[in-house]
Amino acid sequence: MTRGIYVSATTPGSGKTLVSLGVADALHRHADRIGFFRPISSAADPQADPTVSMLRRMYDLSPEVCRSAMSSAEARVLLAAGLREEIDSRCVEMYSEIARNCDVVIVEGTDLSGQNAAVEFDLNARLANNLGLPMLAVIGARGLSVSETADAVDVARKELVAAHCSLLAMMVNRADPDAVADIVAAVRPGASGKPVYVLPEIEEISRPTVGEVAAALSLRQMAGSPELERDVHAVKVAAMTVGNFLHLLDPNDLVIVPGDRADVMVASLASAFSPEFPVPSGMVLTGGLAPDPHVLPFLAHAPFPVFASDADTFITARAVSEVRSEIHSGQRRKIASALGAWARNVDEAELLERLSLPRPATMTPLRFLHELIERARSERKHIVLAEGNDPRVLRAAEILHRRDVCELTILGKPAAVEELAAAHGVGLKGLTIVDPETSALRERFAVEYQRLRAHKGVDLARAREVMTDGSYFGTMMVQLGVVDGMVSGAAHTTANTIRPALEFVKTREGVRIVSSVFLMLLSDRVLVYGDCAVNPEPNEEQLADIAIASAATAAQFGVEPRVAMLSYSTGGSGSGAAVDQVRRATELVRGARPDLPVEGPIQYDAAVDASIAASKLPTSEVAGQATVFIFPDLNTGNNTYKAVQQSSGAVAVGPVLQGLNKPINDLSRGCTVEDIVNTVAITAIQAQTPSAAAESKEL
Repeated sequence: MTRGIYVSATTPGSGKTLVSLGVADALHRHADRIGFFRPISSAADPQADPTVSMLRRMYDLSPEVCRSAMSSAEARVLLAAGLREEIDSRCVEMYSEIARNCDVVIVEGTDLSGQNAAVEFDLNARLANNLGLPMLAVIGARGLSVSETADAVDVARKELVAAHCSLLAMMVNRADPDAVADIVAAVRPGASGKPVYVLPEIEEISRPTVGEVAAALSLRQMAGSPELERDVHAVKVAAMTVGNFLHLLDPNDLVIVPGDRADVMVASLASAFSPEFPVPSGMVLTGGLAPDPHVLPFLAHAPFPVFASDADTFITARAVSEVRSEIHSGQRRKIASALGAWARNVDEAELLERLSLPRPATMTPLRFLHELIERARSERKHIVLAEGNDPRVLRAAEILHRRDVCELTILGKPAAVEELAAAHGVGLKGLTIVDPETSALRERFAVEYQRLRAHKGVDLARAREVMTDGSYFGTMMVQLGVVDGMVSGAAHTTANTIRPALEFVKTREGVRIVSSVFLMLLSDRVLVYGDCAVNPEPNEEQLADIAIASAATAAQFGVEPRVAMLSYSTGGSGSGAAVDQVRRATELVRGARPDLPVEGPIQYDAAVDASIAASKLPTSEVAGQATVFIFPDLNTGNNTYKAVQQSSGAVAVGPVLQGLNKPINDLSRGCTVEDIVNTVAITAIQAQTPSAAAESKEL
C-alpha cells in the first residue's frame, strides 16, 4: 500500500520547501520508490515547477513520479468559476497515477500568498482529505516572538482539526536561531503528545547568488570569473570617492557602479587581489555605459564575475534588492545548509515511525551515497584535509560543514587558503585552518616522528623538515589522536598519501598488507572490489589478507560479505601457477575465518550469475550471489572496475584504504567535489567505534 504525506503551509512565507526537501531526503533512504507531487504550482508551466525540477535532479526521479498538476493561474480560474471539484478530481487522478509506481509520495501544497491565503488554506485541507493523506503542517515563525509562535501553532492545529485533517506532524520553520530552544519549550503538544520540531532561519538559503541576480535581471556577463555560485551578502552602490567606497566594502558585496567609473572598477580589482582587503562577489556596470578600453583587459582577469545592465544605477540597485533566493534554485551549498539544519533539529527516526514504512528491498547508488552522509553524522568525527590549496577540497569542506557531517581541519597557509576561497566564492566559516610550518603542534609531531623513525637514522632537524609536508603533518595528527582520520590525494599521488601511514601509523595487528577496495554501486545493489589500486602482484598470503580485510569493509558499509576469489578457472576445472595461488589463498581465508563464506578459484560469471553457478558450482553458498570480489592482481582489478563502471553505468566509490591502524584515504587527482565529500564521509565512518557502527542504520 502506498503511503503519502501532505506538506502544507499554514502561514505565508513558511519556507515549506525546506521541509519537503528534508522529508524527501529521509524517505529516499527508507523506501524503494518515492514520488513527489505538487497539485498546484506557482510556475506558469506546472511541468517547469522549480521544486519538482530540483527533486528530479537530486533523486533521479522520472517525470511520471515527480510532477505537478496545474498552475496557480489555472486553479484560480477554476475556483472563480465555482469548479473546485474539477481541481479535486484532476489532483486525485494524477496522485493515483504517481502512487501506483511508488511506495511513498510527498505532496506539497500551495504557498499561501497574499489575499488568497485563507482560500489556499481551505484548498490544501480539502486536497489532503480527498487524497486521504495525513498532513505535515508548517508554521512560519519569521518576525514572530516566542509566545506568538506558540500561539500560531495552537491556531493552526485547531483550524486543521476543524477541517477534519489527519495531523501527522507540525513543524515551525524560519525561527530566530537564538530563540529555537525557547520556542521548543514554549510550544504546547497536541493530542498525540508528539514533539513539534523547530527549524531556524538559515541565512545561506535566503542570500541570492550572483547567478540568481544575473538571471532575475537578465544581465549580460562581460568579463571576470565564470563561477556564478557566489553568495551576495550585501549590495554596495559606488556613488562616492574611491577612498570612502573601499572603507565601506565588505567581503562578498555585490558592487553596483556606473559603467564609466573606471576608478571604482580598478579599486575593486585591487581589493580582490590583495589578501588584506575584501573580495566582492560580483560587479554590475550600469547605464549601458562601456568601460574605458584600457580597463577592459583588467576586468577580464577579475576573480569575480562582471555584468552589464542597460538600466541606470538606481533602478538596477532596486531590482537587485528585490531578488530572493530559494532552496529550489538547486545550489549545492543551499541544499547542504537546508539538510544540515534538518538533521540538527528533526528526530528523523521518530518522525518516520509515524509512517511505519516497510524496509527497502534494494540499494540504489543514490540511496547509498545519501546514507553515507547519515552514517557519518550519526557519530561525528574530526577529519583533516591535507590539501587546502585545492579549490575542490575547499568546496567539499564547505558542503560538509553546512550539512553538519563532521568536524574539519584544513591544512595550508591561512592567508593563501582564505584568498583561494574568496576567489572561488567559498565560505570557510566554522572550518579550522592549520599551517604545518607555523603550528604549535609541529615540534611535538617532529619529536614523535624522530622517535618512531630513529631506527632509520632520522634526526630531529630532519623530522622538523618532514613535518612541514601536509601529508606527513596530517597523518601525524591522526596518529596522535588530534583528529580521527585524514583524506588527501586530490593534488598528490597515492604513494604520497600512503607513505607516511606506512612509516608510522602501520597496519592493524594480524594484517600483513595495506590494500584497497572500490564500492561499486550498481542499479540495485552494492558490490565490493579489491584490490584495484594499491598492490600490483599480491602473493597468496597477501590475497588472503586482502579478502579478509575487504569482507570487513563490506560489513562496515552494510554489505553482507560473500567472498569470491577470482581466477580464470572455476573450482577444480583448471590448473596453473595463477590458479593454484588463488586456491591456496582461499584455503588460507577459510582457515583464518571459518565463519566467512568464501569461494575460489571462481570465474566472475559464476560468481554473479545464479544459472551459471548452478552448473559450475551447484553446492556453493557464494557462487551466483557473491558480494565481495578479490582480483588476483592489480592489472585485472583496475581494468575490471573501470570496465564495469564505464559499461554498466555503475558508480565507483573509492579507493577505500583498509588495513591501517587509523583511517586514512586517498583521492584520485581527477576527483570531483562529490568524490571528496563521499570519501570524507567514508573516512568518518571508518573512524567510528564498532558499537556505533553496528547500531547505525544499515546502508
